[in-house]
Amino acid sequence: MSGSRAPHMTSGAYAPPVPVRELAVPSTDGARLHVEVHGPKDAPPVVLSHGWTCSTAFWAAQIRDLAADHRVIVYDQRGHGRSPASPVCTTRALADDLEAVLAATLVDGEQALVVGHSMGGMTVMAAAGRPRFRAHAAAVLLASTGSSRLVAETRVLPLREGPARTWLSGRVLRSRAPLGPVTPLAKRTLKYGTMGARSTPEMVEACARIVHGCPTGVRHAWSQVLATLDLDHGVRKLDMPTAVLHGTADRLLPPVHAHAVVAELPRCAGLTELPGAGHMTPVEEPEKVTGRIRELVTTYVTGAGEPAPEPIKEGA
Repeated sequence: MSGSRAPHMTSGAYAPPVPVRELAVPSTDGARLHVEVHGPKDAPPVVLSHGWTCSTAFWAAQIRDLAADHRVIVYDQRGHGRSPASPVCTTRALADDLEAVLAATLVDGEQALVVGHSMGGMTVMAAAGRPRFRAHAAAVLLASTGSSRLVAETRVLPLREGPARTWLSGRVLRSRAPLGPVTPLAKRTLKYGTMGARSTPEMVEACARIVHGCPTGVRHAWSQVLATLDLDHGVRKLDMPTAVLHGTADRLLPPVHAHAVVAELPRCAGLTELPGAGHMTPVEEPEKVTGRIRELVTTYVTGAGEPAPEPIKEGA
């Protein structure tokens, strides 16, 4: 990132809290992952996996709230945040990394709620059939994510649906151009493409710092993976209770993805639609996202019982 700004907020609700513990966790291929643990060591665990071009800082609001009575485990995807870049960028690597984090932070037999936002949700889908993931995931929350047809469905460009929009969208998303400093124009562009109209300046600033802090080469490498993504089979393997959350104004991954995922899940634990929210739901609607996490932990991790799997809709 150009300029002197930190790649995350340094004060306010979106400033990352100081972790209780930090780890450098090796993945299967030797890639090193920056992992943080927040909250009491004996509290129910929640694992948060962030999306493309983001970092652990993306979860600052959730960490700040949940760490009072949960053990919150967050990590930087390879090449993002404080995890060094790796030449291996595949969905298999994403699954390997998540399993490595689970092995390093949870003891045998311990189960957590696993939350994935955007590419973090795709990470969960990629790991769905893995033994270690299945042993540790009591339940899952998929936030603002999709399993296939990402470029074909995106609406980041104000064009009519069709081959021209798909081609141009692919060129934009796979661009090698540096994002440069966080300027007013850059923030307006980011807000249009990834956030809802009601996003506050603080929310936009927080997201812009994080996204612009992602190295250009890392952003491009993972965009290549996302452009051809097909994890529909992974969704069908998520046979633990799995809830879905999505913003109704998401242009990057429109709500059609949420409905497609819900239709394929073996044990859907509800669809939460956030009216007017864009793609950055944990930042745009922190209380609602955190509240949904708390509900799922209470139901599936601490053993309060399983509700009927009927869709849930948030009011405006």
